[in-house]
Amino acid sequence: MLSLVAVLVLSACGQKDEGGTTAGEGDNNGTPAAVGEQVDHEIIGIDPGAGIMKATAKAIEDYELSDWTLIEGSGAAMTATLDKAIKNEEPVIITGWTPHWMFSKYDLKYLEDPKKVYGEAEEIHTLGRKGLQEDHPEAYQFLDNFMWTSDEMGEIMTAIQEGKSPEDAAKEWADSNTDRVDEWTKDIQPVDGKELKLSYVAWDSEIASTNVVKYVLESKLGYKVTALQVEAGPMWTGVANGDVDASVAAWLPLTHADYMAEFEDKLDDLGANMEGVKTGLVVPSYMEISSIEDLKGE
Repeated sequence: MLSLVAVLVLSACGQKDEGGTTAGEGDNNGTPAAVGEQVDHEIIGIDPGAGIMKATAKAIEDYELSDWTLIEGSGAAMTATLDKAIKNEEPVIITGWTPHWMFSKYDLKYLEDPKKVYGEAEEIHTLGRKGLQEDHPEAYQFLDNFMWTSDEMGEIMTAIQEGKSPEDAAKEWADSNTDRVDEWTKDIQPVDGKELKLSYVAWDSEIASTNVVKYVLESKLGYKVTALQVEAGPMWTGVANGDVDASVAAWLPLTHADYMAEFEDKLDDLGANMEGVKTGLVVPSYMEISSIEDLKGE
């Protein structure tokens, strides 16, 4: 994320600089060691079209981090960099968000954002094309009912990260959580092979949610579903143009704010399917840094 998201991971615990100071410890004035120098003043980002990249660029400006550079990349490259750095106890700054499997695998914490550049907690919303309720009332009702927690999503993300295919991970979770699936499909009559198109961004969170929705629509409600992996712009455009029926991957109000402003009148917002979503800068819990402001002048 969609968005769809910046995590600041500064790991230098136990590392000595040239002056013999342990990275992360204070100097004689009690201030943090030069984190910026340790990471070459770089924040390792994800794809340039992501809303979290725009927010991070604004954070660099608002917090006057003029020496810092935001590096474009991908979600996979970001998590690979994080994994390598933590294993080697080396400092690194990356972009990230919750829900994400890395928060289950690593002990991380968000840096305080006193200027509220990343806003308050976000939500992931379900979008439907105009006319979806009339054309596919069964699918519309299910999508309107669909809501779950970050912990539930995290089970699927972790399974995928550990090697399961997204399809298998989603199936296993749904088959093990029939009470939840029954809530979503209650009183909905199955159809006979009607076709439906979903779109999503290639974030771990949206891969998990879209595969769960696809599996339930097919196995419980009789739909034939095509899931299209696209960038955020085409995802919103496809729903707004009616080329795609729905998406469960819209991060609001911040991450996809520009798309909502552009397409709000051309699609239906079915509301949140997950609450308490968050983006921001984060560090491993063993780091003594606590706020984005601590980076100023680093």
